[in-house]
Amino acid sequence: MSRSIIHIDMDAFYASIEQRDNPNLKNKPVIIGGNSKRSVVCTASYEARKYGIHSAMPIAKAKRLCPKGIYLPVNMDKYKKESRKIMNILRRYSSIIEPLSIDEAFMDVSGKDALYIAKKIKEDVKNELQLTASVGISINKFVAKLASDVKKPDGLTIIKKEDIIDFLKPLPVSRLWGVGPRMERELNKLGIYTIGNLQKYNLDILINKFGKRGKEIYLFSFGIDNRPVETQLISQSIGEEETFLEDLNDIDVLCRKLKLFARNLSNKLVKKGFLVKTVTVKVKYSDFIVETRSFTFSIPTYDYNIIYETGKYLLINKFDLKKSIRLLGLSVSNLIYPNDPIQLSFKI
Repeated sequence: MSRSIIHIDMDAFYASIEQRDNPNLKNKPVIIGGNSKRSVVCTASYEARKYGIHSAMPIAKAKRLCPKGIYLPVNMDKYKKESRKIMNILRRYSSIIEPLSIDEAFMDVSGKDALYIAKKIKEDVKNELQLTASVGISINKFVAKLASDVKKPDGLTIIKKEDIIDFLKPLPVSRLWGVGPRMERELNKLGIYTIGNLQKYNLDILINKFGKRGKEIYLFSFGIDNRPVETQLISQSIGEEETFLEDLNDIDVLCRKLKLFARNLSNKLVKKGFLVKTVTVKVKYSDFIVETRSFTFSIPTYDYNIIYETGKYLLINKFDLKKSIRLLGLSVSNLIYPNDPIQLSFKI
């Protein structure tokens, strides 16, 4: 039996909260981000997006595009409070919920009236919080997430099983999960620009070039996604990052930053009682290209030295250190509670 998966995505979440709380901001271009010249946009209201402003854009560029915009700092405590209220609304309709971030989540409502539930959620969010959400409904997580993006803001889109392949065909290949700028360039070299192009491509060639990732994106191109909505996820990730005042290419300085990040993350893991299986290093170069590299342990850990040495290994061996670095980040994911004593050991 086909599943019924709902994806809820709040509309311009941070900016919408600020506009709700301050009537003077209604219908005005509001940009949420840091105050320094090297900060980036976290969220832009739909009025600001008309100027071409989007998340992760440097604030300096946003100000050139929209000099009369209203620029506000991030108020994370306020946004987290609203996020908790949203999750409480979702729990009225399903116990199978997977939060993706502070402003979006999946729900499994298989066997229930998904359209009715989606409408009720949107109604509750609007009436109780004076905010809007865009919602997508389909048979799996991948397609439901794409559906929620079809009609924004305040949208509701259903992609039925029989319509999935045709819905996916015209979309750019970058809309597939896991296809970042580098993989998109590699696919383009093969003449693959749309998901429809990928549907017609030879699977063996994709596997030969991209390994298991080639098979994954091929299945996604047909809307095949059997991943469950994971209610037991503790957190998607815990991370720290820093945008530097000046671009860096000094490996010793970068490693000292990683060491600080690793110590802070290890302390958080110990405090919360978690173990971690995956370490990820994120780099944004001076040309604004972003790359990430990850390593997954066979034995989970919270050990500071292991997290640091893994991050250091990834930084030195998996990135182009000839280029200057604008931002460095370290995160841990696949968090679990330990059920049994685990010996912490790891070798690079």
